[in-house]
Amino acid sequence: MSQNRITSHPIIKIPERPIIEFFWKGTKLQAKAGETIASALMANGIAVFGHHPKDGKPQGIFCANGQCSQCMVLVDGKPIKSCMTPVKSGMSVMPLEGLPAISALKKDTFPNTSVTRSDMLHVQVLIIGGGPAGLSAAIELGKLGIHTLLLDDKARLGGKLILQTHRFFGSTQAVFAGTRGIDIAQKLEEAVREYASIEIWLQTTAVGVFEDKVVGIWRQDNDEYIIVQPEVLLVATGARERSLPFKGNTLPGIFGAGAFQTLVNRDLIKPAQKLFIVGGGNVGLIAGYHALQAGINVVGLVEALPECGGYKVHEDKLARFGVPILTSHTILEAKGNEHVQRIIIAEVDRDFQPISGTEREIDCDCVLIAVGLNPVDEFISKAREVGMNVIAAGDAAEISEASAAIFSGRIAGIEIAQKLGLKGLSVPAEWQAFEEVLKSKPGEIHPQLNTEKAEKVFPVMHCRQEIPCDPCANVCPNNLIHINPDDIRELPEFCPTDEKNCIACERCVAICPGLAITLVDFRKDPHQPTVSIPIEFSKCYFNVGDVVPVTDVDGQILGRFPVVSTRVLRQFPRTRIIRVKVPASIATIVSGIQLIAGWDQPEETSDQYLEQTEQEAIVCRCEHISVETIRELIRSGIRDINQIKALTKATMGACGGKTCLSLIKKIFREEGVSFDSITDATQRPVFVEIPLDTLAKYHQEDT
Repeated sequence: MSQNRITSHPIIKIPERPIIEFFWKGTKLQAKAGETIASALMANGIAVFGHHPKDGKPQGIFCANGQCSQCMVLVDGKPIKSCMTPVKSGMSVMPLEGLPAISALKKDTFPNTSVTRSDMLHVQVLIIGGGPAGLSAAIELGKLGIHTLLLDDKARLGGKLILQTHRFFGSTQAVFAGTRGIDIAQKLEEAVREYASIEIWLQTTAVGVFEDKVVGIWRQDNDEYIIVQPEVLLVATGARERSLPFKGNTLPGIFGAGAFQTLVNRDLIKPAQKLFIVGGGNVGLIAGYHALQAGINVVGLVEALPECGGYKVHEDKLARFGVPILTSHTILEAKGNEHVQRIIIAEVDRDFQPISGTEREIDCDCVLIAVGLNPVDEFISKAREVGMNVIAAGDAAEISEASAAIFSGRIAGIEIAQKLGLKGLSVPAEWQAFEEVLKSKPGEIHPQLNTEKAEKVFPVMHCRQEIPCDPCANVCPNNLIHINPDDIRELPEFCPTDEKNCIACERCVAICPGLAITLVDFRKDPHQPTVSIPIEFSKCYFNVGDVVPVTDVDGQILGRFPVVSTRVLRQFPRTRIIRVKVPASIATIVSGIQLIAGWDQPEETSDQYLEQTEQEAIVCRCEHISVETIRELIRSGIRDINQIKALTKATMGACGGKTCLSLIKKIFREEGVSFDSITDATQRPVFVEIPLDTLAKYHQEDT
């Protein structure tokens, strides 16, 4: 059972959970209580969950977030999403293939549809989504004693926070900057649970918004369907990852970044040995770093733009591992039979078209797709259409960093109270201005300067990009690190005085979310100072006397020098500080240590020949509709997505168009068709899959 499990981690404490047994295709397997079926299968080395009925191609996990239906399996004879369903003792799991036609089923095969009346539930506020925005809004409402029902479709609160092991940027005072996402999730949950007026339903899915201004709710744990009528609806449903069509793009082993982080950081599953990343935004860069922490080699990253769009400090972390980061490149094809084994990448021109002759093949067993996010906005759109009192917060309103979602939720809580008629409440103008700061994109990158310092000991800030972040200024006991409080995007500055100087406490080194602060100490040796470097990896990698390669911010090796001591600060137990003795001439430009940690160096393909995959570039994962099929219909003159839907079944699959609709619109743009001339797809509830017998058993009758 443990062949693919992570048994040690520098940040996450490995929990002890009971072992249970279940069956996969009749074979008894072991799982850990509380984990999903998908994670249990992956832990047992099973990545292929079935084969598509149209073309027989293998299928496995893609999103691990309930947004696609690629991980569908049969559980005790019923089709379910394996990524959303906890494994249970004795459960029988089978691939979703070889099902009989509906016409062949006997009458007694269908469920009993006797009607049970479901009373309508009235609440002041209904919050859909228990991530950073939903939790922050609930806290504000709880302070005011407003009756609120908070829903989340997972077994834990926190949304994507529970996948984030890194420290957050932003404001220390307002949004927990300097704290790890997993710890922020716990803080927010503890705060919400303090208020008796906040009712929390986990493993509960909102399935649709209806014309009579109600929301349909499905409680999976007891298979109950409930109608909720809120006075105000808050949609804090977050975002879903964009897919990317390329040849072989549905092979098992090709994940969305969130799915990869779910497996690695939530469920402690190691789904790969050699990972390749497509996309250089924060999501891709951070997921790559998380992979390295879990002992997975990252063999490369491609970004179609000329520069990575994420924070440079995140890019620098990967550079220190020697991860090849190729900008103006993209993926062309994934090769493999039942699982990805190799990919082809190529350079792209200014129009993002592959340049012939630049193709390269790279061995990998996992491809992480991190090419952006789309808001989960169908609830907010339909609520507005039917005239509900509704607000959106977090990524459902605008894609940005989680710190911005936290603050967005706080503002939404006040706005909801205003809608409910509470007097004397208003959103301060400075809150709205600060929200815009947190949402801001990465700013200018300033050059790194190698300056001689007169002080005996001092911190060096290697964060040269303008991003909202202030933990270092708040942690310094002598208040010697200054950041403009009116705009925390400005770079930090060390400002000693005649009365106070650095005391070498190293707190700024340990708290920096970008691992971008070092401490230079000349006090013992003016020619060979020590440099304190933060590391978030196991202490077994570094011992006193080891000679390690130190790098600058771009990952360039400056030389190899001895470790003189290591320490962990009590306040920051999961960050180790490594002190290295270096020449004075490079002390202020030393930024990190190159970490290979025993893994294979990235390499290009072996000599073993792999034929090209027979699979096309797929747009609709549910119905396996190719890019070329959609492109041909557009070129034939079709401008109505509903017509494409009728002709191909695209957007009609189990996911309801969550992964393919945005890709279809993208193909229209690529074909030079303006969106103004397109008829968009008609969107109707239900938005999320729900068993028909559940709807039938809990039918709402008129009184």
